[in-house]
Amino acid sequence: MTVLTRPRDLTRAQLRELVLALDAAGFSETSLATAWRELTNQDIAARLVGYIRQAAIGDPLLPYGERVDHALQHLLTHPPGGKAWTTPQRDWLKRIAAQTKTNVLVDRAALDDPDLIFKREGGGFSRLDKIFNGQLQPVLEAFNDALWAQQPQSAQP
Repeated sequence: MTVLTRPRDLTRAQLRELVLALDAAGFSETSLATAWRELTNQDIAARLVGYIRQAAIGDPLLPYGERVDHALQHLLTHPPGGKAWTTPQRDWLKRIAAQTKTNVLVDRAALDDPDLIFKREGGGFSRLDKIFNGQLQPVLEAFNDALWAQQPQSAQP
């Protein structure tokens, strides 16, 4: 239900758990992609959550990277609170988007993960939160909302 109604609320651990459970049941991301290509004759590189949403609620099946790009553009042009982004904020938003494409989800835990650039180069959540004037959590939530906002049907590949 969370995938269908509140995908932005999924944590990295929950996503990993979901992938492992589906894989154990014979539904790996690769097999789902192959089945979708055979069904529609399209080469679609959407992520697991995208497949589930598409099947359950008819959300357009977009490649995950395209969803991330749409979310980033939306956030850059519609900042929460209407205040323009500073250059460092814009740069970090772009890094968050790039890392989201790689790791599927960037949340507070990812920002404090020593293996990711946020901790190494940005000092983790607390330091980056200062760059975002104490509003990093709402910014992440706005990004994740935009990521899973239903796309117009004309946006389908």
